[in-house]
Amino acid sequence: MVPVLKHIVEHKRREVTEAKRRVPVSELQERISELGRPRNFFRNVVDDRHPNSMRVIAEIKRKSPSAGVIREDFDPVAIARSYYEAGAAAISCLTDREFFGGELSYIHAIRDVVPLPVLRKDFIIDDYQIWESRAAGADAILLIAECLHEREIIDFQILATELQMTTLLEVHDLDNLWRVINHVGFPHAGYGLLGINNRNLATMETDLGHVLRVADMVEAPTRRVMVAESGIRTLADMRRLAKHEIHIALVGESLMREPDPGAALRALLA
Repeated sequence: MVPVLKHIVEHKRREVTEAKRRVPVSELQERISELGRPRNFFRNVVDDRHPNSMRVIAEIKRKSPSAGVIREDFDPVAIARSYYEAGAAAISCLTDREFFGGELSYIHAIRDVVPLPVLRKDFIIDDYQIWESRAAGADAILLIAECLHEREIIDFQILATELQMTTLLEVHDLDNLWRVINHVGFPHAGYGLLGINNRNLATMETDLGHVLRVADMVEAPTRRVMVAESGIRTLADMRRLAKHEIHIALVGESLMREPDPGAALRALLA
């Protein structure tokens, strides 16, 4: 595990321990019992009726360890509304407070104003966080292969599927890709996506060519559920993805830096 990721995970373990003390799992389960079904994140981004159209998971992120504060004028609800009006397929919401300036409460607030499904983007290292995600209204969760053992990935996928949430399984290194690729879509194909992070967590540099090279190594059924993450800034970038049969992109920082994130997304989808 690279140092920056190791540091985040160590802090997250302390954070989860404190969360368990404040709110037991039984209370989270009671909250979940009062909620309706999750929105279908997978179906919103994997459009078999229009397989060649580009779909964007638009991200809401205030800051990051690599970029610092990205947006001072930060209103997650207003940004979510602008994304929805611009044609986003789904929303990704950073909920990590320490490193990304997020809050778990943003998820319910966003779902109250837009009908799109919402991904909780955080560092999931304990099954408690999956219960917590669903109780907070999340329709999908992120699992980062670089900070999880294979057994944890499988267990977390099973629990997420039981809670009817989509799992976005993210990798960067090829070694981790081959380690987890057979688990994409487990235990139910309609609940699993494969994210390819173009950001090298060791150097923090992004390279859109990374996902393009990966796409050339995997079979078409996997490309169907592949999500390109990081380094996507222009319409030309979107066209490069489509040329390699990648039709789902998670875009955040480039949109959040623009005066009008919705207008920037609309330009990407042109």
